[in-house]
Amino acid sequence: MKYADNIRVDKDETEEPFTFFKPGEERIKLTDTLLDVMVKMSDGNPGAINAIMELTKINKAVDPLSAFGPVSTLLGLDSAGIYGTYLYVLFNDICERNPVKMIAVMRAVQLGIIPVELVKKASNRQDRKGKEMIDTQYCYDQVRLKLDGDFDPEDTLNDYA
Repeated sequence: MKYADNIRVDKDETEEPFTFFKPGEERIKLTDTLLDVMVKMSDGNPGAINAIMELTKINKAVDPLSAFGPVSTLLGLDSAGIYGTYLYVLFNDICERNPVKMIAVMRAVQLGIIPVELVKKASNRQDRKGKEMIDTQYCYDQVRLKLDGDFDPEDTLNDYA
């Protein structure tokens, strides 16, 4: 079964409308320090700050092929327009506070395995139903397969279980 068969991007009348981010409105600049990036990405949400700290600690080790090291996943989130509460929902609810899963989900978007719209829509669900929309294990497995095992070479996925 392909992941595309499980993608549910249908309109739910009870859910808040999600304003999709417009390309070219990224917040992170090349001159930003890590503190600047944390402030811009978190929107002051403590859970998002924690997620950002976890991601920057392990991003390079989990995804050694990523071009921008510790901020690679954050650049993907910035390009997708996922900030603050939405970033926290992705980390906490969908990826179960597992930074390896979150890196895998964003790398899956980058590699075309899942659509960015799905991640945005799932992150917008504050009722914990976003978890049903994204199979994080599938993303992890497909990214490892596509990158010939160079993703998470230390096999740290279960270290955060």
